[in-house]
Amino acid sequence: MLIHPQFDPIALQLGPLAIRWYGLMYLLAFALVLVLGRLRLRAQPGAGWTGKDLDDILFYGVLGVVLGGRLGYVLFYKFGYYLGHPLEIFAVWQGGMSFHGGFLGVLAAMALYARLHGKSWMALTDFIAPLVPLGLGAGRVGNFINGELWGRPTDLPWGMVFPQYDMAVRHPSQLYEFALEGLVLFTVLWLYSARPRPTGAVSALFLIGYGALRFLVEFTREPDDFLGLLTLGLSMGQWLSLPMIVAGILMWRWAHRQPARPRPYGGRW
Repeated sequence: MLIHPQFDPIALQLGPLAIRWYGLMYLLAFALVLVLGRLRLRAQPGAGWTGKDLDDILFYGVLGVVLGGRLGYVLFYKFGYYLGHPLEIFAVWQGGMSFHGGFLGVLAAMALYARLHGKSWMALTDFIAPLVPLGLGAGRVGNFINGELWGRPTDLPWGMVFPQYDMAVRHPSQLYEFALEGLVLFTVLWLYSARPRPTGAVSALFLIGYGALRFLVEFTREPDDFLGLLTLGLSMGQWLSLPMIVAGILMWRWAHRQPARPRPYGGRW
């Protein structure tokens, strides 16, 4: 049996200013997008993207993540509560972010960027999809440091006690998500996108991969106390992941039915 290390969520205290590990994980996630994006630009110089594009895309993406993540949490998880306490919607320091809301926020931000700059929205999402998973993994490390989003009870030898919640032995589901949604999904997308693919195929693979992995890992994750399990015994995270899987399958079929379009460096991109 393992015991959660009970990390101090504050990484650095500078007088009244507290720098939290979770916030640092967000910064790491955005830094990873820049580093990986520049590696993709070097590997695919004819893809039509520049370093300035990448910087601008990150700016739009940060806005989408923060605004969409917060609004998604409000709408998907605690709508009734925030309906009665609307000013607390802005109290982001109290926690409460939704991946699925952040995902929708990024899609909207990328659509806006593509429209303003005369780019293909789907080509843009194909470009950024492989840059995202390691950032998601960093967020799960932040969850683990905070000792939040723990798993359901288990008798497996790597089960962990989270004393801040109870003394039951539980799945370290944050680490499962770090491994699956972070490392595994990144590896699959990075390798798949290394060669020219039909427009929309990389985005489709992200939708299918993340949706399926999140759906599976939710079986080990304790559902939110204020929601519990919903219809058919599925969690909110699973219900929000199902549309991603369906959309990804439809997009995959659409992408591979499109006629080949030559790109500057050849292939179907």
